[in-house]
Amino acid sequence: MRANGSEEDHMKAGMRLASSVCETEVMVIRAADVALDCGGQPMLAPGGERPGGEPAADLAGGTELGKRYSHDESGLQVLCVRPGAGTLSIAGVPLEQMVSKQLPSSD
Repeated sequence: MRANGSEEDHMKAGMRLASSVCETEVMVIRAADVALDCGGQPMLAPGGERPGGEPAADLAGGTELGKRYSHDESGLQVLCVRPGAGTLSIAGVPLEQMVSKQLPSSD
């Protein structure tokens, strides 16, 4: 199963995806009808057969455990549940790491 936006493989909230070129795994928080890549290669269902290889040089910035990544144009949001060397992207455009909102102080 691939999260490539095809009719038979629709991305859903709660779905887990794994990189085919590194250790990165994410959970979909807010789904979108897009093809999510990591390191320049399509994300796959965890536990599936991984073709292997290395992340593309321009998409090897890595992912951080516990961080959310988003794509503003489509509304996609994912949570990194296992870090890796590849950068999450859609059509070659890296996803933005979401910044936590500051809570007001309780003086």
